[in-house]
Amino acid sequence: MKTYIIKTFGCAQNESDSERLAAAFEDRGMVKAQDLYSADHVIINSCMVRETAENRVYGLVNNLGKNKLKNGSPQKITVTGCMVGMCVRDKSGKFLSLIKKRMPYVDEFLPIEEVGFDHLALRADTTSAWIPISNGCNNFCTFCVVPFSRGREISRPYNDILEECRFLVSGGFTKITLLGMNVNSYGADLVAGPDNIPQLRDTYKKYFPSQADGPLIQNLNKTKGYKLPNGQNIKPVLVKHLGRLRIPTLFPYLLEDIAKIKGLKKLDFISSNPWDFSDELIKVIASNPNITRSLHIAVQSGSDAVLKRMNRWYTKKLYLNLLEKIRKKVQGVRFSTDIIVGFCGETEDEFHDTVSLARKAQFYKAYISVYSDRPMTAAHKVFRDNIPYQVKKIRWKILEDLINKPNLKKHSSH
Repeated sequence: MKTYIIKTFGCAQNESDSERLAAAFEDRGMVKAQDLYSADHVIINSCMVRETAENRVYGLVNNLGKNKLKNGSPQKITVTGCMVGMCVRDKSGKFLSLIKKRMPYVDEFLPIEEVGFDHLALRADTTSAWIPISNGCNNFCTFCVVPFSRGREISRPYNDILEECRFLVSGGFTKITLLGMNVNSYGADLVAGPDNIPQLRDTYKKYFPSQADGPLIQNLNKTKGYKLPNGQNIKPVLVKHLGRLRIPTLFPYLLEDIAKIKGLKKLDFISSNPWDFSDELIKVIASNPNITRSLHIAVQSGSDAVLKRMNRWYTKKLYLNLLEKIRKKVQGVRFSTDIIVGFCGETEDEFHDTVSLARKAQFYKAYISVYSDRPMTAAHKVFRDNIPYQVKKIRWKILEDLINKPNLKKHSSH
């Protein structure tokens, strides 16, 4: 029998995609290989959120290619994931030419969207499952490549998600984690149509000509509603930001419907953007004890000036106010976050604003990264990556020592 093996780089969404890839290959009659270098077919699910992840893909492919020339295996190398997603959406063809040149041993570049949801994910864990609820992102943060590697946000059908959750729980799964680039905005495209959803594009109109590449939503407060799988007609939650209506979302309804599934002990979700965290969502979390009390809400920076350059639509004060509002409503809640240090032009004072926010927010964990210039993003086009790497590493260590090391010691002492 032919053998396959999948190597995954990047986030939980990529890990979940790899589970569906594995199911697709096993449905073809293939079996999982023991290691990369003995497999007949190696599939690499790539990430390019950071340059380091991209470089690790190049290094692995070239090592596999050398082994293929010397020993005859693997017979086939396939690259999928975010790097291929970027190629699909780069109409100039430059990125595809670049990766073909840097990875001459690759036999196939496979868009992950071609895998779809036709196969039930092949999960190694028998009690905990990831379930994607959406793919892509409409929030064009200037540092982020995701809108270009995964495209516009597309929500999975409501009933498909519910049915998958019920099936898993009936089979003995007790923990489910819902996945999306921004789960809070789930369903906006189902309610209003994908072309009517405003995208949070940046202000550099030379590069992103409009605030929305489709018509802006009109009269959201007069929407006729949305019919749930049980026949109930509900009014979508209308998320307000900066004093105006932005999107309709079904996420609070979806989260509550899943939480009510008998036998589900733990329900988690990642990731959440601060600007779409509605009061209705807070209420649902507070009223369902099996929904996680560990919330991940990415802040990225504590400097208002840096947040503006990042095209993050909130301030330090608004972010801290959100955490305080959640703490008052949800007993025992704790927060983790993402932080980028050394973003274009970040001054010492701006960095210390982030340190100040970290102290006030009291995160139990932070995923801290040094800024990495990414192709096609607005930051790549209009800013300079002008903070020396050594300065970035010093800033990274300050935050790592402040947030993660004390909590690691606290955890190990129990």
